[in-house]
Amino acid sequence: MAGTKKIKTALISVFHKDGLDELLKKLNEEGVKFLSTGGTQTFIESLGYECQAVESVTSYPSILGGRVKTLHPRIFGGILARRDNEGDQQQMAEYAIPEIDLVIVDLYPFEQTVASGASEADIIEKIDIGGISLIRAGAKNFKDVVIVPSKAEYGVLLDILNKKGAQTDLEDRKMFATRAFGVSSHYDTAIHAWFEK
Repeated sequence: MAGTKKIKTALISVFHKDGLDELLKKLNEEGVKFLSTGGTQTFIESLGYECQAVESVTSYPSILGGRVKTLHPRIFGGILARRDNEGDQQQMAEYAIPEIDLVIVDLYPFEQTVASGASEADIIEKIDIGGISLIRAGAKNFKDVVIVPSKAEYGVLLDILNKKGAQTDLEDRKMFATRAFGVSSHYDTAIHAWFEK
């Protein structure tokens, strides 16, 4: 079918790990390679799956108390590169940028942190930067990339994997992109509302 893309490499960076194990199991069965950071990487490895550290791709550790982990040209290049663009492909080869076909993100719980009565400093730390950027990048390049923007969508991807194996159609990817921009819009609206107060 036209627009069908195979998922070979998944970047996974999530706050909530619940519900992820079933999805990881299916992806692993389909031969998808995992790339991750920090707690998510530890969680993936605890389930017995191999997982490449983002640091091994970027050659940078997680810095500034975890504020900067995924924000790197090798990660964002791997998501944003157009697979049918010769120039993009040449640059990926030149700068050793890996193709990332699936991005699974679950953002820091900003609204829950505000609702809990946390301090301003704690609330500020729950403004996700890398995660929201990954969501926007994956959604922008939906022609080539699957973006799962929250744990609410884990089951949606699992259904697709169970039906089609590790591949998606253009309409699947566009549906995820639409939901992804819904997530980012809601998230920024909540942050804006808090600042306005």
